[in-house]
Amino acid sequence: MSILSFLLGEKKKSASVAKERLQIILAHERGGAGAPADWLPALQRELVDVISKYVKVGNDDIQVTLERKDTLEILEVKIEIPPR
Repeated sequence: MSILSFLLGEKKKSASVAKERLQIILAHERGGAGAPADWLPALQRELVDVISKYVKVGNDDIQVTLERKDTLEILEVKIEIPPR
């Protein structure tokens, strides 16, 4: 090991970087990209708990949705804050 490679670090070969990226993509795809998000109701309950510390809101005032378009996932949170 030369001192230069120690200081600069070893550059990964492009094939190994591509392999790692492909493994990440495959793991994400196998992880259920088409499966429903079972964590959305829990997220909505926690948002209601946190926001209700500052503003009076109910369960119906917060809506959380997850939309998938091709390779993009969109998490949308709508919060209705009542007038004072």
